[in-house]
Amino acid sequence: MNGETKQCQNCKQDFVIEPEDFGFYKKMDVPPPTFCSECRMRRRMFWRNERTLYKRKCQVPGHEEELVSIYAPDKAVVAYDQKYWWSDAWDPTDFGQPYDFSKPFFAQFGELLSRVPLLALSNSNAVNSDYCNVADQSKDSYLCSGSFKIEKALYSNRIFTTTDSADLYVCSRAELSYDCVSCNDSYRLLYSQDCRGSRESYFLYDCRNCSNCVGCTSLRNKQYCMWNVQYTKEEYAQKLKELKLDSRTGVEEARKRFQDLLLQTPRRYAQIYRSVNIVGDNVEDAKNCFEVFDILEGLEDSKYVHWGGLQTKDSYDCGPGIGDTAELMYETTDTGLQSANVAFTYVVYGSQRIRYALYCHGSADLFGCIGLRSKKFCILNRQYSEEEYKELLPKVIRHVNDMPYIDAAGRQYAYGEFFPEEISPFAYNESIAQDYFPITREEALTRGYSWHENTASQHAPTRKAAELSDSISDVGDEILKEIIECGHGGRCNDGCSTAFRFIPQELEFYRRLGIPLPQLCFNCRHKGRVAKRNPMKLWERACACAGRKSENARYENTASHPHGETHCPKKFSTTYAPERPETVYCDECYQAEVV
Repeated sequence: MNGETKQCQNCKQDFVIEPEDFGFYKKMDVPPPTFCSECRMRRRMFWRNERTLYKRKCQVPGHEEELVSIYAPDKAVVAYDQKYWWSDAWDPTDFGQPYDFSKPFFAQFGELLSRVPLLALSNSNAVNSDYCNVADQSKDSYLCSGSFKIEKALYSNRIFTTTDSADLYVCSRAELSYDCVSCNDSYRLLYSQDCRGSRESYFLYDCRNCSNCVGCTSLRNKQYCMWNVQYTKEEYAQKLKELKLDSRTGVEEARKRFQDLLLQTPRRYAQIYRSVNIVGDNVEDAKNCFEVFDILEGLEDSKYVHWGGLQTKDSYDCGPGIGDTAELMYETTDTGLQSANVAFTYVVYGSQRIRYALYCHGSADLFGCIGLRSKKFCILNRQYSEEEYKELLPKVIRHVNDMPYIDAAGRQYAYGEFFPEEISPFAYNESIAQDYFPITREEALTRGYSWHENTASQHAPTRKAAELSDSISDVGDEILKEIIECGHGGRCNDGCSTAFRFIPQELEFYRRLGIPLPQLCFNCRHKGRVAKRNPMKLWERACACAGRKSENARYENTASHPHGETHCPKKFSTTYAPERPETVYCDECYQAEVV
């Protein structure tokens, strides 16, 4: 079968469907997509709210308590508390409706979505972690999201098996770590990115198995290094003391010097480890995958997948959130746990042969369902016999194609498309789409997306961020009573909360690690970490090694390379756009420069 070039009906750009893609679509019995891979990813993200939380009343009959919820109080959805939603006190099939062949399917699904009770917050198996979301097995943690097996973690996103840490983004197996991005297997690691197996260090980039280091890049198995210079243990201790990293002044001076060093040293074209035949970034233990990002613990024979893995195979367009021995998944978000042959789903676990479902678990043979558990043969939450289901389902699929849903922007949604953004219960800037594909309010409205107007904190600040003590050693417990005005003051595009408070657990953590108090609110700090990551997009580039030096002359090679003094001929797919200032090397040239 030949490849095919199509025009995305959303961004109007051409995209290619490769011959092997058609083979996958045939296995899933779905038509090829009409949106490009980037627009498909953005569309799935529109349905996932990880960090925007509200207070609203529980809508269980007879309940009056206030809940922490991902749904704004004015959203036309029904929100139940965690305990009641998972109980047998109510039956989601009671909300079932017969299929109406006079209306588009997605319009009917939107009606069902407004009636079936939803979990106010996706926070499973939590202990003293009421403000965590899209989280499983959290203990004594606060404002963490997209997480799994965490304890005493604060203000972090997409963390896995982590304890006693704060302000992390896409990190796993971390302990006593702070303000890190894409770091694994770390202990007492601060202000670092793309590191593995490192400890007792500050400001590291792409270092592995390093300890007691500050301001270093691309080191392997080193100790007592500072700014990539080797010192004795005694010399290092003295120089570390002189940096005064327990003060904000010391941290910011070190940060500036570290940023200058980063621009002078080469970057590896992609962070790929223990993997074979991979195109993507931040990937470990994967095989035969294309355009995949943030993958850990195994992914095989898959395309367009991000934030997941966990022994998943033969899947396309999945994430964020996929894994745990899943296979044959297509256009899914937060779906897995031994699921198979599942498409167009959000928060579905342990299920098979599912098409178009939200919050369904342990089920099989569902179409257009919400909130079902341990059910079979249902369409729009209505129960059918096996014979009735198998007779009705082909008619429904034909109808979805014959009467596609057309949104306000003119985009058509037939069978094979993920849920329209238009019926999502979230505004664009409430969803994680704003993290990875940021746009302005005006752009969102022009594209037909909803937008949530952020409101300033209801609490008047009692102290400005600039008035906070420079050193953590000068901070007393009275700071816990203060309301701090965020250093951005709502003037940024980061969803600034304008004011924030420190909690006792947080203050104890800062004191324990000797960290100066942050001057920005949680939202602004999160957006700062996201900005450090490359986009989940690939460009074709040539290696920047020009022989003795990099082609921009910023870096002089320290070792001989196989191509000698001529320009390296290798090309690659990378998340570094061609116009960016970093020096980007192929893997072979980069490894030659690693110390």
